[in-house]
Formats: sequence, structure tokens, C-alpha cells
Amino acid sequence: MRVDSTNTNTSLCSAFAEELARSGMRLAVVSPGSRSTPLAIALFRQEGIEVEVALDERSASFFALGAAQSTGLPVALVCTSGTAAANYHPAVAEADLSAVPLVVLTADRPPELRDVGAGQTIDQIKLFGSSVRWFTEVGSHDADDSGLLHYRSLACRAWATASGDPRPGPVHLNFPLRDPLAPIEVPGAVTAERRLALEGRGDAPLTQVDSVACGADLATVSRVVSMIESADRILILAGRQTDPGIREPLGRLAEACRAPVLAEPTSQFRHGPHDRGAVVTAYERIAARRDPALAPELVIRLGEFPTSKRLRIWLSELDSAQIVIDPDHGWYEPTRTADLILRCDPATLLHQIENTAESRVEGPVDSDFRDGWMTAEDEERAEIERSWLATDGLAAGLVQARVAELQEPGSIVYTASSMAIRDQEESLPSLDKDLCFLANRGANGIDGLVASGLGAARATGLPTTIVTGDLGFFHDVGSLALGQDLPAATRIVVLDNDGGAIFERLPQRQAIADDEFEALMRTPSGLSVEDAARLYRLPFAEAASIEDLDHAFAEATPGPAKVIRVAVAG
Repeated sequence: MRVDSTNTNTSLCSAFAEELARSGMRLAVVSPGSRSTPLAIALFRQEGIEVEVALDERSASFFALGAAQSTGLPVALVCTSGTAAANYHPAVAEADLSAVPLVVLTADRPPELRDVGAGQTIDQIKLFGSSVRWFTEVGSHDADDSGLLHYRSLACRAWATASGDPRPGPVHLNFPLRDPLAPIEVPGAVTAERRLALEGRGDAPLTQVDSVACGADLATVSRVVSMIESADRILILAGRQTDPGIREPLGRLAEACRAPVLAEPTSQFRHGPHDRGAVVTAYERIAARRDPALAPELVIRLGEFPTSKRLRIWLSELDSAQIVIDPDHGWYEPTRTADLILRCDPATLLHQIENTAESRVEGPVDSDFRDGWMTAEDEERAEIERSWLATDGLAAGLVQARVAELQEPGSIVYTASSMAIRDQEESLPSLDKDLCFLANRGANGIDGLVASGLGAARATGLPTTIVTGDLGFFHDVGSLALGQDLPAATRIVVLDNDGGAIFERLPQRQAIADDEFEALMRTPSGLSVEDAARLYRLPFAEAASIEDLDHAFAEATPGPAKVIRVAVAG
């Protein structure tokens, strides 16, 4: 296919969109605007790319973030010039810290219209600072051979860099576009002659970057195996990551090492059809015990460090050896005591450890350490469930556990930061259902959670449940506009405790007068979840009991997302 030769902008932007599609892009999220018209039209007309239109750029950016996190594929974001792009910054920061691939395309005034009082103009050069893997000012180009190849090459580089070259994350391309912005015919605007410039390489991208998933070298594997075989008390931490492919080899390593696995829901290891006999869920409470008999000699960690603050503090105070497996070139090491950080594919490395050249890896001869952890797990889980029964009203943890039990196999659960993710981490038992748990835990903000979950639902076509508190819900209430026509049943569960209950756990609660604390920190909104749902024409249900919750879940169908309010004890 040839470029759209209507005018210079249409030809350049259509070549750019074509290369994104050939590279593998399947979704672009566009917000309306004049200056961005050439980019929006090119993506809208590009075969293979679906365009979602979001009126609010902030909602758009988190929608794209959720879509990219759930699929692992870069998603494009398109907006006009001015402050529109500034609304992307929170999502860009989250994508940076969580290694989520985004391709941010901002239209801009051409250089001659900057700093002269032209409307809708701000400084967009390196707008997102160090939060992006790569920034480029695209420049103003003619639709000649050089210009078209430049746009094609930029698209390929943007895709590759966002995908992980070497670390996945957001990239930012700033397009200074001149009139005509509309697809108005300008005869002779396209002067390119080379077939490569006009058509690219057919079905393949102009330039493709292949990243090979590699394990560690033999010396490193031998070092890791030696550390394992010399330790009697081995603890595995499974933190936030999205690859279910590590479940089976991690389960086998845990068995060989007689190691308990402290599995956060977002590790994808707490739930699934794999061997979960060593899974520990109540590690926040167990860490508070500071039991010397449960202190490890060696910690092996995959994914980010779990949310639990008590666990992090306890382990950072021990002299345990620590191996961190981090393929995305981050520095997820809040204990600051790791012996070894491995930059390799986790599944490949686990297979290498499992089957070394010399012999099959052998861990401790007995299971006393693991048995001690599993006994503590049974005790604390029983205490957690007793606390639910003693709560005056519905306990948030009980609701979280039931939400997980109600999921269909293959479903997504997207959880807000603050209290929601902590309640989930503590409360969810290990289940044999194959579920995907996602969260925006890079920057740990509550912003954009509704949009993120809706983006995941749209991009994957899977049943999705968004779990958020009432403040998080109202913080992102405008994103409910994106909750129409979803391909599978989508629920938004609002755990309503009338304000920021997490602040009750902080020292400020005791140090600030009640009236100041209520006004400045707990901040009850007094707003109606039901009214918000009705405003955006979404079905609504009130769940005053677990039976009500079951009924509300059963009624959800593809189409508009269903909002379910559950009043929980503060």
C-alpha cells in the first residue's frame, strides 16, 4: 500500500501509522483536537489498529496504560498541543516506574508559532523529563524520500524502545505540524520516488528489533546453584510481574529448595493451576512476629518487592543473602542489601537452575523451615477470617476474598492502590483459578485506576473486575465515560468506607486533632456512587451483603461496565 498523498501531513503521518501497525501495534487512544488531526486520521484509517476516542486526556492515558499492561504491547496515545499533553504525565510516570510500553504522540505548534503568543501553546520539549525512555522532536519535513523514511524509521524505533530496548516503558514523540491540518488536497505535495519510502517493506516493518529472551551464563548459574545448595533456610518472594509462564518452574524450584513462596496476588503465583503447596499469603502478619526460626539465610526474589512494609523492614534488618531476578533493567531493591541482581529471562533462568550441567539442583534435606512458615500461614489465615466475623459490618478483606472467588477462570482483577491493594494482599487465599491480577504500583497513585481497568478490559476482551475505594473512584469518575460497549462482563467494585481509611493507620491519626484529621486526611466526599454511575449511563447495584455481591456479579454481562457499591467497615 502507498501513503496517503493528499498533502504533506497525510503522507508523513500515514507512513508513520503504517509502520506502527506493521511493528505490531493494535490500539491507539485518541483525544479530540485540531493540531493532532493528521495523526488521528492516519491511525483511524490504518488497517489493523483500533482507535478508542477519549474526551479527557488524563483518562485516555490511564486507559492506554491498562491496555498496555494487560497485553504487554505498546499502545499509542495521541493529543493536540498545549496542556492536553500535560494531562498525560501521571500515567507516563506510572508507565516509567512499572515498565509499561506507551508511545506518546503529541501534536505541537511549529517553531515559528512558539513563544509569540499563539494560542494553545506550551513548551512541550522533553515535557515528561526523565520519565520517558526516549524523547524526540520529530521536526518539520517534506514528503520526499528522506521525510517519509524518517517518519517510518521513527515509528519502528518508538515501537522497539517502548517494547523494551532494553527496558520497556513510555516514549514521547513531539510532532510540530503546519497547516493544512485537515486532509485537504495539495497537488504535488508528495515528491518521494523511492518505493521503500512510499510503501515500506510490505507486511514487515521498515526496521525490526528482535530481543532474544536469554538466561544467565554458566558461571552465574553455578554461583546461584551454589548459594542455594549452601543454604538451609530459603525464602522465595514472588512480587508484582505479569508473566504466568514462571508459575510451573518456580513451583518446582520451591519444592526442590523446600522453600515457602511469599506470593503477592500481582505475582500471578498466588492463584492458578500450578503447584501452590508452598504459597504463603499472610506474610504481612507473619513478618510482624519477627520469629528467628522463620528468618531466611537466602532470599530469592522475582518481580517487584511485595507491598508489605513490615516484610520489607524485617528482611532489610536481616543478614540474609539475596538474589533478585529482574529482566526489565529496573532497580527494585528497597532493602538495599541484595547480593546479586540478574538481568535475564526468569523462566529461562529457573529452568537453568533446575537442570544445571553438573546435576539437578538440590536444596535442604528437610522441610522444617518451610513447615514452620506453613504453620504460621495456617494460624494467621485463621486469625484473618476470625477478624472478618468480628467486624461490625462487611470487612473489606472478606469482600476482596469473595470477589476473587467469583471470578471466571481467565479473568482480570485490576486493583487500586492505597487500602484496596493492601486489603487484597492480606486477605486473598490461594485459589486454583487461573486469574490475572494487575495494579498500578509503580508510582502507587490512586489516579486513573478506573480508566486503567477499562483499558485492560477493552484490549484483552476478558472479563474484568476493577476494585477501588470510594476516593479512588471519585478521583477518576470521568473515566466512567469509557465504560460503554465492553467486549466482556466488566464490574467496578467500589469499597466505600467514606473516605481515606488508610490514613487511620498512620502516625498522623494520633498527632492531629480529630476535626483536622477528618478535614485534611480522611476527607469523606459525601458523594453518591450511584449518582455517578447513572450520570454515565452505567448499571448500578448496591451490595449490603455477600449474597448481594454474588447476585450483582451474576447479573453483569458484556456491554456497559457495572458499578457495584459495597459499604465496608472503615
